[in-house]
This record gives sequence, structure tokens and C-alpha cells, in this order.
Amino acid sequence: MEQIGISDIQRNLHKLDGFDIVEIIDKKRGRVKGYFVDKKHAQAIQKLIKQQQKTKTSSSKLAGALQFYSNTDLIEKESGVWEKHISKKYQQ
Repeated sequence: MEQIGISDIQRNLHKLDGFDIVEIIDKKRGRVKGYFVDKKHAQAIQKLIKQQQKTKTSSSKLAGALQFYSNTDLIEKESGVWEKHISKKYQQ
């Protein structure tokens, strides 16, 4: 994949011509700042973004549903149960 610095883009925007994907880097800090994706790939990118957002939404709904059914009175009783189980297991 081709890499181009931020200042190179600022000075010579035409350097992006002819590339499908370019990695934009900050040469001073040595970090990837983002990616330039050609316009012809916009539909595929939008489809991936929508798919990701749908996945995040459904998982957050599930967490809320589980919290709705949880019994908060049992939280204090469950404190330290795992440690007690492990100590019992290895004492025998």
C-alpha cells in the first residue's frame, strides 16, 4: 500500500490521483492518521459502515436486556464466590 505524508498531500493534492487506497501518515510522529479511499469504492465502504453500526446497536440492546433481568440484590452475595470456589477446590 502506498504511503503519503500529510504535508505531501497539502502541497501536491494531485499525488492522490491514480490510487485506490493510500495510507496517510504523520511522518514526524510516525503514526498512521487515516486512509484515502477512492470515490469508486464509496458504496462498499458505506455498506461496511452500516453493517458495523447495526452490529454495535444489536449488541448494546442485548446488554440492556440482560441488565433489565438482573437481580441487583444478589450482587453482594456473589462477591468473592469465585475466590472461595478456587480455594475449596485446591484445599482438597
